[in-house]
Amino acid sequence: MLGRVLDDSYSPEVRRDLTAFAAARTSSNACYRFVAPFIATIARGLHVSLADIGLAIAISELFGLASPLIGRMVDLLGARRAVAAGLGAVLAGTCLAAATQGVAMLAVALVILGQGNSTFYLGVGSWIAMHVPYERRGRVTGLIEVSWAFGLLIGVSTMGLVTAATNWRIGYLSGAAAVAIMGIVVIGRIDPPVPLPRATDGSPRLHGRLVRRGWLVLVAGFAMTAASHSLFVTFGSWLEDEFGFTPAGISAVSFFLGAAELVATLSVARFTDIWGKRRSMATGAALMIPASAGLALWHHQLVIGVIFLAIAVLGFEFAVVSGISLGTGLVPGAPARGLGLLIGVDTVGRAVMSVPATRLYSRYGIGWPAAICAMLALISVVAITLSARGREA
Repeated sequence: MLGRVLDDSYSPEVRRDLTAFAAARTSSNACYRFVAPFIATIARGLHVSLADIGLAIAISELFGLASPLIGRMVDLLGARRAVAAGLGAVLAGTCLAAATQGVAMLAVALVILGQGNSTFYLGVGSWIAMHVPYERRGRVTGLIEVSWAFGLLIGVSTMGLVTAATNWRIGYLSGAAAVAIMGIVVIGRIDPPVPLPRATDGSPRLHGRLVRRGWLVLVAGFAMTAASHSLFVTFGSWLEDEFGFTPAGISAVSFFLGAAELVATLSVARFTDIWGKRRSMATGAALMIPASAGLALWHHQLVIGVIFLAIAVLGFEFAVVSGISLGTGLVPGAPARGLGLLIGVDTVGRAVMSVPATRLYSRYGIGWPAAICAMLALISVVAITLSARGREA
């Protein structure tokens, strides 16, 4: 279905398998993203505080520091093994989350789930880099990353409705079932690994240095992801505490936010290759600034607050998906390693923000997390703008 959007200049493998990859990513992303909007529901189920669950999320995100190592492994082993290992870990982590009996066990489950999702993500990025030239990756990445939006729009919303009808453990298990089904479908469709270029001594030829000003891209990714996470881990509790939302109501808002993300990812497919990866990333981060500031000021107004939240989510999604293509070019000759570095700083951004955002929310409400989002988004815009000097992409 998605492959029909691409013309014949793209390889047959990309046009044939794009939809299958997007569907598998949707199920994986849904399991990964379920915890944030339902953090209060899970906390009540485990009889712990919101901050305790925030700490478990922070611990799991800190393991994102392993992403550069995972990226190097993916470059060496190939997309097929990475996709299989990643989906297997997502399945195991989701089942463990469903069976968790405490915060420590939940943290372990989230670590396994998160690392599995990263491995799968990097495997898909490697597959794209193998089949699509750098200057054209924005379109393919934007199409396949509708899975991030669908993960919230369809996946988390469905898991939330299951939670409303049963409990959050069954919600997790419904996501695990989808991952298992899509894993069977997608793994067999990947072409056999393509050997990497070899140096004269027979070892794989992988360049180890960032492109010029690449570190500024990493700073921008860190700040932008930390900014968005300050909203993601608090908006469900905000809807529940301030407006009396149930899990079904939170699912409805998640569906609306997923629609905003879908608009953003489709916009990436349309505009990012034309505007350039850095300019697109800066544009999305810039959109987050007034939106999150508006939420900080008008968070007592439900409709206005949700609209500002959706605009912030849209800006973040446009920026982060534009950054995926940029990440595959950060380390020449090693696309998964470059993307792994970007994912690594992104996950550290989420880890750093998980505890302060939930604690600030517990004490002051969503106003302070939203204000922090605006400040960090500004830092991201400055960093990515500086990194773009003298560059086109």
